[in-house]
Amino acid sequence: MAIVIKGKEVADRLTEEALARVERLKSSGIQPALAILRVGNKPGDLAYERAAMKRAEKTGVDVRQVVLEEDVSQEKLLEEIDKLNRDESIHGVLIFRPLPEQIDEAFVCDQLAPEKDVDGITSGSMAGVFMGTEQGFPPCTAEACMAILDYYGIDLKGKKVTVMGRSLVIGKPAAMMAMKRNGTVTVLHSRTREDDFRRAGQNADVVITAMGRAKMVGPDLLGEDQVILDVGINEDENGDLCGDVDFAGAEPNAAMITPVPGGVGSVTTAILMDHVLAAAEKKGRV
Repeated sequence: MAIVIKGKEVADRLTEEALARVERLKSSGIQPALAILRVGNKPGDLAYERAAMKRAEKTGVDVRQVVLEEDVSQEKLLEEIDKLNRDESIHGVLIFRPLPEQIDEAFVCDQLAPEKDVDGITSGSMAGVFMGTEQGFPPCTAEACMAILDYYGIDLKGKKVTVMGRSLVIGKPAAMMAMKRNGTVTVLHSRTREDDFRRAGQNADVVITAMGRAKMVGPDLLGEDQVILDVGINEDENGDLCGDVDFAGAEPNAAMITPVPGGVGSVTTAILMDHVLAAAEKKGRV
């Protein structure tokens, strides 16, 4: 039976460290604040938003919600981003992706002020991830995966790491961050041949799933004694939240595994708060 990695322990440690930083900011007259910009009502976005607001309350970070309709025009979306860019009271902005089809996502994301890009969505922040520099902030979920590995003392040096998914939100940055830690990384995606997909999944020491497909990763795609980090946030046939991994099928053979909900997501929100505080500290030079 696997060790079930509950993200709460990792997130609480990060939050405990953050509380002292919040007090220093407040003593300097700075109230750290995050704006959450959401387009539409996707279940995964709503779940993350609720979790982020709870984490912000625990940490002492103010939150402003900006909610737009799914059919919003690009012009209107850009207007809202511009308002947040110019608002001196906002230190970080979280924009949920993917954005609707009528939106040029890459263009829109690059309109966010770099200093407020606390989830690594601008090209400058992504360049920092891919070049291994400290420029900007990396995407929170990818960094949360690394934080979990660090907390549990899992060294990726020489380990075979399989990342299932190649999005700029999670898959690609997680792969780059794993390589920076000297892991040997294989990235799988929807066009990977079935036999290659299965082989890479079964042979990995560490598996990070970010496919966005409910319970698609079953025992047939996994090996023995692996560390499995399930980043997926999906709805199952009963409308309940679940991950990319068939937890019931995978858990008996794994060494360690994160559940959904209660795994990577809680750490992601703690990382988000860490980035907001860092942005506030940089602005206020605290």
